[in-house]
Amino acid sequence: MRSKLILLLVVVLVGSVTGCRERTDRSEGNVILSITDFDGLPVSVSVSQGPFSILTIEVRNIPKDPTGTVSDLQSVEVRSYEVTFVRRDTGRRVPPTVAQSIFGLIPAGDTTIFENLPFLLSDQLLNPPLSDLARTGTDSETGSSVIVLDARIRFFGRTLSGDNIASAPAAFTIEVVP
Repeated sequence: MRSKLILLLVVVLVGSVTGCRERTDRSEGNVILSITDFDGLPVSVSVSQGPFSILTIEVRNIPKDPTGTVSDLQSVEVRSYEVTFVRRDTGRRVPPTVAQSIFGLIPAGDTTIFENLPFLLSDQLLNPPLSDLARTGTDSETGSSVIVLDARIRFFGRTLSGDNIASAPAAFTIEVVP
């Protein structure tokens, strides 16, 4: 009888602790970093004209508990971003990841805008598969003169209270031509 009572108490305690999280987000900290808007995304780029940037990108610091109080300790120091690539065509080779340092401070509940954020640099343009387009006009893997890529961008930072924060990836598609 006593072991059943202890088991019941443990189940109730675990249920009450896990039930306190109303959001599905399980990231560290009490804020969410979210990419909320893009502007000036190229649809098609030529490898001969790079490097390439996003005109503006808006990043928001959202408190996980929208009904709670916010403090300066929930401000996020944005430290870096990365862009990874996924092929949308039949090819498997992708450009190297872009990983760049960046600085910005976003108070809780506020937004910042980054301007002219590079997403295709010489490291991507001078390596396969994009270097194939520049050199021969075609992708040596697929024989195509167009490489279709999904670019996925994420931001990384730290709250002033010390929690590491990362945004969910936001994606856009580009066609790369010679």
